[in-house]
Amino acid sequence: MAPVPSSTTSTITLNINGEKHHLSVDHRTTLLDALRERLDLTGTKKGCDQGQCGACTVLLGRRRAVACLTLAVAAEGREITTIEGIADGDDLHPVQQAFLELDGYQCGYCTPGQICSAIAVIEEHAAGWPSAATDDVRPGPTPPPLTPDEIRERMSGNLCRCGAYVSIVQAVSRGAQVHAESRTAAAEEAAA
Repeated sequence: MAPVPSSTTSTITLNINGEKHHLSVDHRTTLLDALRERLDLTGTKKGCDQGQCGACTVLLGRRRAVACLTLAVAAEGREITTIEGIADGDDLHPVQQAFLELDGYQCGYCTPGQICSAIAVIEEHAAGWPSAATDDVRPGPTPPPLTPDEIRERMSGNLCRCGAYVSIVQAVSRGAQVHAESRTAAAEEAAA
């Protein structure tokens, strides 16, 4: 006879970096603890464990989420991307490459969360989502420029205790530039 599952646990399937993982978890298990403790995906860092530092930022359905405040059961059936799933094999994502080239890290502890957040910031901006720093929030044919002030506002949920903010802003800006160039090239190719 199979054991009767406890009413405080569930068996869930998490789709992480394109791979399905089946886990039996307590309903109170955070996504961060499931990633780090159960699946050994330790790239996502545990910082404050209160949703205030952004070190645990992952992409949940292409939107950023702090994994320490997200229950693992709530992430079931959604696409989860951690820092381990950002690169394409040996080819770094343009944001990762920009962080590397522009020294957008010091100790590196916050870097996985910074990179995941930056990728979402770039996509949010390209989609025309305004921020608190956006001067004109009326929709236009193209998004307003992604200025350093815009980047700082949009990345404000990710703290860097080493203070590498100048390089982080430069890296996000370069990543956004590469993203825009690739979108333009794709549009031109589709039109041809």
